[in-house]
Order: sequence, then C-alpha cells, then structure tokens
Amino acid sequence: MGRRSRNVNKFAQRKRDRKEQEKNRQENPAPDIRKHYEDIVRENAAFEEYYKVQKVCPEDQWEDFMKSIKDNLPTAFRITGSKCEANALLKIVTSQYFSEILNMKLKVEGKDEEEEIKPINLPWYPGGLAWQLRLSRSDIRRNEALYRLHNFLVAETAAGGVSRQEAVSMIPPVVLQVEPHHKVLDMCAAPGSKTAQLIEFLHSDEDKTPTGLVMANDVDNSRCYMLVHQAKRLNSPCIVITNHDSAVMPSLVITDEQNPEQTKPLKFDRILCDVPCSGDATLRKNPDIWLKWSTGNGNNLHGIQYRILRRGVELLSIGGRLVYSTCSFNPIENEAVIHRLLQEVGESIKLVDVTDLLPGLKFHKGMTHWRPASKDMVFYDKFEDVPEKWQTVVRPQMFPPKSEDLDKFHLDRCIRILPHHQDTGGFFVAVFEKTAPLPWEKDQTKPEATEPLEEKEKKEPPKKRRRLGGYREDPFVFFSGDQEDVFPSIKDFYDLNDKFDPTCLLTRCHIGKKKNIYLVSPTVKDVVQKNENNIKIINTGVKTFVRCDNKNMTCPFRLSQEGLQSVSEHIGAKRRLNILKEDLILVLQNDNPSNPPDVKLFSKHTQNLVKDFATGSCVLEYKDTESNLELTLVGWRGVHSLRAYTATSDTVHYLRLLGADFSKYDVNKFKKASEVTEVEADSSVVAETISTSENDPEDSEASEANIKDKIDCT
Repeated sequence: MGRRSRNVNKFAQRKRDRKEQEKNRQENPAPDIRKHYEDIVRENAAFEEYYKVQKVCPEDQWEDFMKSIKDNLPTAFRITGSKCEANALLKIVTSQYFSEILNMKLKVEGKDEEEEIKPINLPWYPGGLAWQLRLSRSDIRRNEALYRLHNFLVAETAAGGVSRQEAVSMIPPVVLQVEPHHKVLDMCAAPGSKTAQLIEFLHSDEDKTPTGLVMANDVDNSRCYMLVHQAKRLNSPCIVITNHDSAVMPSLVITDEQNPEQTKPLKFDRILCDVPCSGDATLRKNPDIWLKWSTGNGNNLHGIQYRILRRGVELLSIGGRLVYSTCSFNPIENEAVIHRLLQEVGESIKLVDVTDLLPGLKFHKGMTHWRPASKDMVFYDKFEDVPEKWQTVVRPQMFPPKSEDLDKFHLDRCIRILPHHQDTGGFFVAVFEKTAPLPWEKDQTKPEATEPLEEKEKKEPPKKRRRLGGYREDPFVFFSGDQEDVFPSIKDFYDLNDKFDPTCLLTRCHIGKKKNIYLVSPTVKDVVQKNENNIKIINTGVKTFVRCDNKNMTCPFRLSQEGLQSVSEHIGAKRRLNILKEDLILVLQNDNPSNPPDVKLFSKHTQNLVKDFATGSCVLEYKDTESNLELTLVGWRGVHSLRAYTATSDTVHYLRLLGADFSKYDVNKFKKASEVTEVEADSSVVAETISTSENDPEDSEASEANIKDKIDCT
C-alpha cells in the first residue's frame, strides 16, 4: 500500500515504459497515424467560416490573412545578458552573421522560387535587441549556407546570450513595464520565454541586486522543470518557481516592513496572465491545429481563462499592472473574458492604452461585437436564442456588451495582432491597471494584525501538509548565519565583505555533506520561508558555491559561474585576478582540464599576479577600456597552472565576444566525415556537448565540473 500511494517520478516512469516496450515488441504494432507537418493540408472550412462571421479581419485583408497563416513562421530572437555583453554581441551579429545573408537568395521551405533574406529589427522592442529573419527554424537548420548562423543561435542560446522566441510573444513583458523593485507573478509561466524576459527587465539596473522578485508558476509539474531550464540560463537569485493551479493560487504573506515581527499579505506589482488557450493563432508553427480545430475549443476554455484572470486581479496591488494575453484569434477567449471581468469589478480595474509603448507595431483594436457559436456552427446574437442542449457550452457571459455600454468598457484598447500585419504569428494583449480594491475585497473585514511568529508557533499545533502533485522536492535549508559549519572557511578564503548576508545562502539537504550552495535575494528568502508550507516551490536560488574536495585547496568549495555575478561584488581582492586579453583568450582556448595552460605561457603581467597567489578557485576579470566590455569568470589557480572554470557554451560565448578564434567549436555538420579535419573532428564532440546542454541544462556545467574536480591541480 505504501508504494502505491507514493509520488512517481514521471521521467523515470517513461524511461521504464520505453524499456518495457522494447523488450515486448509487438509483431504488428499499431500504425502511427500522425502526419508530418509538410504533409498537412493547411485548410479547415469551419475555421474560415467562423472567423469570417466574427470579422476578425477586414474583408479587403482576408486573402492576405489566409495566405500568411498558411506559411511557415519566421525565426525571431532577442539578445540578452548584461548591457555591455549584449551590445558587443549585437555588433557581432550585425557585422558578421547578418552581412553573410544580406544579399543571399535561398530556397525556402514551401516556396517554389528562391527568396532574398533580409534580417528585420523589431522597432518596438527596447534597445533594438530583437530581430526577425524571413526563414523558418527548419530553413536555418537544413541549409548549409546558414550553418554558421545556426551554430551561433544554438551556442548562444545555451550560454544565455540569445533567446529564441516568437516575435509577438515578446510583447506582453514589454507592456508590463517591470522595474527592479517590482514583485512580479507569472501565473502560467511554462515553457518560460516570457519569464526570461521578466527576469531581464527586473535586472535592468546592473549595479545592484533587485529588491523585487519574479514568481514563475505553472500547474503542470513536469513543465515547471522547463522553467528551471530558462531561469538557469539567466543566473538570477530573484526567481521562485512554483507548482500550483493559478485559478486558485493561494494567498501568500511576507514580512511587514513596518513591524518585522508580523506578516502582511503579498500583493504583486506586476502580473502576467498568459492563459492556456486554443492556440489557433500559432497555426504557422503548429500546423496540426488545422486538423483538430473546432468552435468548442474556445468555448471550453473560456471559464478557466476567466477564473485565472479573476484570481490575478485579486493578487494585484492597487496601482499595479496586469497583462492578459493569448495566442488565439477567438473573441470568446479574448474580449469576452475581458468584458466578463470588467462587468464584475466596476471601476476598480480599467483597461489601459499602451500603443505608445509599441512604436512601429501594426495591429487591430479590440473587437466590440462578436457572435458565440455552438459546435454545430450555429451563431447566436443573444443567450435566449441558444437551444437548451447547448446552454452548458454557450454561456450568457460570452456575449458582447450592448451598444449603449461600449464606452464603459473600452474594449478597443485591447491589441489584436494578425499574421499578415508584419509576417508574425497572431496574438491578443490586454493591459489592466488596478485603481481601487475590488468590490468583494471592500466587503471583507479588515484582518487583524498577525501575532508575532514565535508566539503563533507555540500556540498552534503543526498543520497537516496538503498533498501536492508531482514528485517530492528537496527542502530549502537556509544558513543560520556566520557560524554555519562551512561558512567561516568560505568567508575567509574568498575574503567576503561584511555586506554579504550568509542567511541568504541555502542548501537542499538537512543532513550530510553540503554539495551545492545556492544564493537568493533577501526578498526571495522571506517569501520562501513564510510560504513553503502553503505552496509547492520547485526551485529557487542560483548555484554559487560547489563542493570541491581537493587536497591543494584550503576551502572545500569552489565558485560556480552561475552565481558569480551575484556574489562577485562581495569577493575580496585576494581572490581576484585582473588579466590581459591575450591571457584570457589563452585560458579559454586551452579548456582541456587534464592539460591546463602552464603559468609560464602567460604574459609577465599575469605571471607576476599569480606568483604568490594561493591555489584554488578565483575570479578572472578583464575590462576593455575602449568598448567598456567587462568579463568576469571563474578561474582555478593550480600549483603550476591557471585555467577557466566555465561550461563549453560559456567558453564559446566569451571567445566570440573577445574576437578570438573559436573555429574548433564551429562545426559544419554538412561536411562528409572524410572532409573533416582532425581539429574539427575533436570539436564535433564539443558541438554535441553544446547541443546536449540546451536539452539538459542541469548536466552541462556539472559534468565538466566533475571532470575538473577529479583532477589534481598541478
């Protein structure tokens, strides 16, 4: 009985199932009826009829709309990272990779003739950091002339220098206007591309750690680990990943700044409500939707979309901003949900016009009239006309406002983006601001001040923990302070200053050796400690120190590249090396941990620096005074050597920024084996490592680190 009731690791179970299927292969297995995307006929009569009746597109644009939606989706990406690194990478992209394809004509999938490829800068994205290419992902992957561009996108995505994301999907975080002090909630966050944007905006002030946080939530336990992947690339101590049904998201608490012994409700300054939807605006990248589209898809989702949005505005602080978005054309999933909420909340919530934040973006205003339909494609103008058998599907809340009430709701402030506007996918965005408590919040009696935490713990017996889905997470065990068993040696070895707060460090085990030590911001620590029994927390913190039991090291922990940016300002001069450009390139190019570069190979400048430098983990720094490019990475001072302690993807990233040779990593996969040189053959293993790290990010640095930890530093 005990084994049956325990939580099951879904990933391990799938692996066991696959092995079982291989052992017991059927002689005549059931045929795979799925179609390849290229074989799907991109037509659906019901789809065309429905949206013609809804008038989602002006009649004179209908042919352009339908033609565009049947083409493959262009590739889009944005450049991320610190400002100096992002600017340097942007120059490299435009001068090297785009210049190769500016005058190039290529055979594009689905087109008979060769087309000229011209990169397009998205004018509405801040800093000019987002680009779109008139090529699908498969075009880039399958065309030999573009192998360098493909390698660049794969490697930089793994290193966190680039995020590949559909162009219109970037809009909600832009109009949310996140600032470093904001507490941000992403209610339906997986797979995490928008979450990554929110983190980037939160860290817009690079000189200090944000006082805000991003809480990324998803109802699907397995998809939460996709969020961990995204967060890991951005190395932020200010993110918490939770697993809960966002429609019934629990009320959370934080410490009251006015009275630290008491708590107060946690209200979010910014909320992204990118709800589950029918996804018919993604037909360009998901053509299988053509086969299964029906009116019932949108009708069935209306209720859950409304409940998530309603819970979102409840969790929003007064003066805060919420963005509701879908990748659907259907007004039942869009304007009908907005109208339903606005009817209930009165004047406490208002729609905001954000067109000034999106210069150059083409779009249609929100719809003010639509006609709900049943599954048999019958359209209705009022609920009284709906037959009884369809009244559970077509609900009264789905109908549009009366003409005399249009000015009250301002639905025209919503944004509708159609594929033919600027050769993208479709999208819907609505922005709310909360100006006063909601009607049902006003009716609630003001809660009494909470008792001091110590007294409350004494009075109340421990509550039974609610059982949550997915498999059990390891605990979050915070350091008690300066006297935590391993901290004094870390503080002394790295010369940490007094501003560093050791209570923001945590491990994931109560007993046994501490293997990895993670760092969170003070705000995240407060949220985790006050709410870990109230909501399932999947992951938080950035890996900062890693156990490295080496006989030549006085401190048993090395630095981790992931957490270096967060802890670097606190590390003293005795563990820092400011090296020259040529020395940094030497360190990065000689990345074989079993044969690190000897100190004698470095410049006299660096040889003098390391002469009396204690062995062990250290910080390698480089600053270019002309371009203001600053690079900080983890190094290792051996007895006779100096090397970088970075994952392969990071090594490629830094070499690229330095303008150094990284050709051994830039493999042309289209070459025959006989044509590949010995250098390229060795580097193919590296390319495979980069590709693997994109799929399984937890293992990329860890696998290399384990190799390096086992090697005696000679």
